[in-house]
Amino acid sequence: MIFALVLLVVLIVSVLANLGQWASSFTPMKGSYVHARLGGPKLEEVILEDNDAANKIAVVDVAGIITSSATDQGGFTMVDLIKAQLKYAEEDRHVKAVILKVDSPGGEVLASDEIYHAIDDFQKGENGKHGKPVIASMGNLAASGGYYVSSPCQWIVANELTITGSIGVILHSWNYRGLMDKVGLVPEVYKSGKYKDMLSGTREPGEVTPEERQMVQKLIDETYGKFKSVVAEGREAARERNKDGQALADDWEDYADGRVLSGTDAFKLGFVDELGDFDSAVKRARKIAGISTANLIQYEQRRDLSDLFRLFGKNEAPVVKVDLGVEMPKLEAGRLYFLPPTFMH
Repeated sequence: MIFALVLLVVLIVSVLANLGQWASSFTPMKGSYVHARLGGPKLEEVILEDNDAANKIAVVDVAGIITSSATDQGGFTMVDLIKAQLKYAEEDRHVKAVILKVDSPGGEVLASDEIYHAIDDFQKGENGKHGKPVIASMGNLAASGGYYVSSPCQWIVANELTITGSIGVILHSWNYRGLMDKVGLVPEVYKSGKYKDMLSGTREPGEVTPEERQMVQKLIDETYGKFKSVVAEGREAARERNKDGQALADDWEDYADGRVLSGTDAFKLGFVDELGDFDSAVKRARKIAGISTANLIQYEQRRDLSDLFRLFGKNEAPVVKVDLGVEMPKLEAGRLYFLPPTFMH
């Protein structure tokens, strides 16, 4: 009986809280009502900077390793969350521009490419609607995949000390056959084709044929070529939209060899349009959108009773984490990544 009463109280509080959030988030003048999509992330609008304006600029974060793995208890990925935020910004007529706030060393190739396409489609617009500009604001780190997702943006702002560039692709694998031999483990492999165990860590290094190396390198080269085309097309499209900004240097491909660049060097080579901070990106967003003032908003995940029930259902041991000052990626063997070499160790 006590448990039932407590559960009833929690249910009533949750319903009242949700109704309160719905009522407080709907303001007809500013159009700040945000609804939860069926089957998608539940988001609500949060005001980061209130300038008492009807117009809005939405801030979308790309922070940490870009991954297709679930990043929250709801099972949504970073790609899901970014797509949902862009959809909300697209449907809100008061949102005039988006600032993509990037602080990432990169990550998975496919996840980076999905975010790239989401940003590109958002700017082009759909169903006959005119798209809205996206301005990239690079923080400490916007390298490899972090630059990949920034490249379609209409304008890119980087700090002089931002670490960016690292245009390239890497595939990481381990060969642990020597360790297996030491402990007496012998692999038994049954396969349908001679290349089915390609990249397997149980094979002798001498068993890797030149044909296999050539196939893997071809895959790397194709992905690398896509990366360079994304950079070239994104920067050219930005020039056409803006009628100004930095053009890519004639020899920019010589610097697209995996090396990292400072914001200053990236500006000289045309990889970014402007040197500045987040405030510079806000000013640029207002200028491109043709507005004098705007509220800065962000879309955050909203928790409700269903999330509470998921917490009750969890039965996991506590995990102790050590903060080393940098988020190290959990790399999977055989998967392509846009990452600087430093993060592969």
